[in-house]
Amino acid sequence: MHRTSLLFIAAAASALLFSAVPSFADRAAADKCAAGLSADSKLIYAAAIGSVAPGVDLKDVVTSKTRSLVFAGKLGRGGARTAAEAAGTCLVKAK
Repeated sequence: MHRTSLLFIAAAASALLFSAVPSFADRAAADKCAAGLSADSKLIYAAAIGSVAPGVDLKDVVTSKTRSLVFAGKLGRGGARTAAEAAGTCLVKAK
C-alpha cells in the first residue's frame, strides 16, 4: 500500500472511532438527578443511560428499556409509566 493510502485509512478509522464514542451533555447532572429517583426509576435510568446519545429518540429508548424490564419481571406494570417518566427527566440531562 502507498503511504497516502495508509494515512487515509488511519484518518478514517480515527474519525469513526471518535464519532462512535457517546458524548454526554451533562452526565454528572443526570447521575445526580437519578440519585433522588425511586428504586424503579433508578432501574430504568440504569438500563437506559448507556443508550443516550445525540440524535437518539429518548422516548423510544425509555419505552423499550422499560418494556424489557416489565417483561423480565424486574419492574411492575402498574408503576412502570410513572417510573419511566421520572427516569426520563434525569436522562434528558445527559442528552
